[in-house]
Amino acid sequence: MSETRWLSGPQQRDWRAFVDGSVRLLDVLDQSLKTTHGLSMAEYEILVRLSEAPERKLRMAQLAAEASQSRSRLSHTCARLESKGLVRRETCSSDKRGVFAQLTDEGFHTLERASHDHVTAVRDLFVDVTEPEDLEAIGRAFTAIIKRVDTVR
Repeated sequence: MSETRWLSGPQQRDWRAFVDGSVRLLDVLDQSLKTTHGLSMAEYEILVRLSEAPERKLRMAQLAAEASQSRSRLSHTCARLESKGLVRRETCSSDKRGVFAQLTDEGFHTLERASHDHVTAVRDLFVDVTEPEDLEAIGRAFTAIIKRVDTVR
């Protein structure tokens, strides 16, 4: 068994600031979307990913990976979005096991409305309170973290 490399005082402080800050930020953003637009952050992220895809359509497996959700969680989230008329699912014609999720016109209009408030909140609570060089460092750090996490999955 290898020896545990404990965090230094400053590392522990920064880790806790990250955990506390990210949880609080995501909670506020989630609550804002739910209150104003009836969408959770997970639902909003799915609508964003579909809006950026060709024909506003992605295979469910690809959407799960892009939206950082398990396939099971994505299926439940898409079912909620389907019941709201924001997404439709259809079987892939070339592969009967494959399923596509497609953003409906109503889903696109809902996303358009929600995105203005969401981006304003992200800017107010995250971007505008972070120095530009720190924002770049956060982007670099989390790109590295994503790559590392993906190797242990």
